[in-house]
Amino acid sequence: MKQMRVLVTGGAGYIGSHTVRLLLESGHQVWAIDNLSTGHRQSLPDECLLVGDLRDESRLDHLLVVHQIEAIVHFAASALVPESVRNPALYYRNNVIASLVLLEQMRRHGIKKLVFSSTCATYGLPDRVPIDEETPQRPINPYGNTKLAVERAILDHAAAYSWGVALLRYFNAAGAHRSGDIGEDHTPESHLIPIVLQAVLGQRPHVQIYGTDYPTPDGTCVRDYVHVEDLAQAHVLALERLSENQPIVCNLGTGQGHSVREVIQTAERITGQSVPVVEAARRPGDPPFLVAQADRARQLLGWQPEFPDLESIVSSAWNWHRRHPRGYHE
Repeated sequence: MKQMRVLVTGGAGYIGSHTVRLLLESGHQVWAIDNLSTGHRQSLPDECLLVGDLRDESRLDHLLVVHQIEAIVHFAASALVPESVRNPALYYRNNVIASLVLLEQMRRHGIKKLVFSSTCATYGLPDRVPIDEETPQRPINPYGNTKLAVERAILDHAAAYSWGVALLRYFNAAGAHRSGDIGEDHTPESHLIPIVLQAVLGQRPHVQIYGTDYPTPDGTCVRDYVHVEDLAQAHVLALERLSENQPIVCNLGTGQGHSVREVIQTAERITGQSVPVVEAARRPGDPPFLVAQADRARQLLGWQPEFPDLESIVSSAWNWHRRHPRGYHE
């Protein structure tokens, strides 16, 4: 595969930083643009980081020219569902408007390769599980709405301008790099596995379980957890397989669902600590099951998760959190 000059938007974020590392290891020349509103400077090599906002058209224009960018991996977005409900204007600015600026700059500069970080939130409350790519996309919150809007804009641009694009809809990103030196660090933290590990470390008094009466084996929500390194691998594989003739649209998940209680029990086994739990009412809009049908990613990308089991995912997260109890702020 020809080595490319790649710009990763949101490259200082959780999944972006893991993808930057793998792209570099794969021999590509890589730069990451990030406004550091949620990303971390420490997660990237200094020479890769370009501080800036996608909505700054002149800055983006300059970077694309100076670095002779040939392909883009687009992560930059706001991604908290409750925040999107409270402040949809922020999500339409950060997710839709910024993406449209990026697409226009790609068009102007003749850049025809794009891999987009999408989400299972575009499916909303699915009619069936596991969720395949033909499941109707009916988002139920502004975050999902904005991601779906960007998907459609990308497909329209690809059809009009003969671009090679990939839309990767992933499920619950989790875990940390096997080295233990980059991992998950959000403020506020909204993901279950780091929340559980923060409770283990005494950084929060307990873990709240939202809903214990779902029609699932133990009454708690079931989710498909996919390791962050496996997500990074899928983005690199997609970049190397882009075709002008056919957009790549894939779910990224393991196809295995794990309940909230299972995650807590797995963390207790791995850490040797008990996790205090408080049961709470269901949250509006939480489906009982969200599990991927990911056969298409295996067929089109040759993607095979290296860390498909919950044990290895939680172990890698624990390796990061116990070594970096305050995340990147040490």
